[in-house]
Amino acid sequence: MKLSELCEKLSLTVVAGENNLDTAFDGVYAGDLLSRAMSHVEAENLWITIMSNINVIAVASLTEAAAVLLAEDVELIPEALDAAREKEITVLSSPLTVYELCVKIGELVS
Repeated sequence: MKLSELCEKLSLTVVAGENNLDTAFDGVYAGDLLSRAMSHVEAENLWITIMSNINVIAVASLTEAAAVLLAEDVELIPEALDAAREKEITVLSSPLTVYELCVKIGELVS
């Protein structure tokens, strides 16, 4: 599924990476422990988290995640937003919880 379709179906807000919405994601990882995410987020995964610091952008870049999806209306700190734009990392946002997002995405892709 393309990120643009996901944004439309779940009413996600695009925080950064507006030009990358034609990217398709393959798989989802949900978690907040950065060291764990580094070893479990795979290329083209959608990573759901509530972490909002610059290290999230670094991990997303390192793992080649398709996008970061911030749950619970979490906002990136300014330095992280700047880094996301500079590295062209797609960051999306939702008021839903991590659990709610996982359930809804699971329903959409199955």
